[in-house]
Amino acid sequence: MASHRKLGKATDLRLALLKNQVSQLLWNGKLETTEARAKEVQKLAEKYITLAVNTYKDTVEVEKVKIVNGNATTVKVTNDGASKLAARRTLMSNLADLKETRQPKESKTEYKLRTKVVRHPLIEKMFNDYAPKFDAKAQQTGQRGGYTAVYKMNQRRGDGAEMALIVVL
Repeated sequence: MASHRKLGKATDLRLALLKNQVSQLLWNGKLETTEARAKEVQKLAEKYITLAVNTYKDTVEVEKVKIVNGNATTVKVTNDGASKLAARRTLMSNLADLKETRQPKESKTEYKLRTKVVRHPLIEKMFNDYAPKFDAKAQQTGQRGGYTAVYKMNQRRGDGAEMALIVVL
């Protein structure tokens, strides 16, 4: 038995489709797709969230010397540890690089200032939002995994495909 569904696509197209759908799921929190695709997206999303949960605490404080107006000052900076850095790079290679969208009444300069600091918003969301949330949930319940849920929906009108809604809990 195969370990993955082929979804009627060539390998490169299937991998690109799953990469984009997992990225959209993690960014928006929910995704409506066919049932077979939802099950494949769920597998990948669970793996990526688990990777973030297991490594998000690995940080190292480093002192750097900065020269401001001719004066040298030491500044403490928090960097990623080895395992968090490896996890971050794995996630960056397996997820699409989504960008922040402009808010409805936000000017162009405000948008640039807000997004200037964060280079990879989806990766930051994984480590700053999802990982602490699911780690706290695991500490309370003693249960790991189960980060996503797939809900079956009605058939698609055009071709009768079984549809599903996948949600990050």
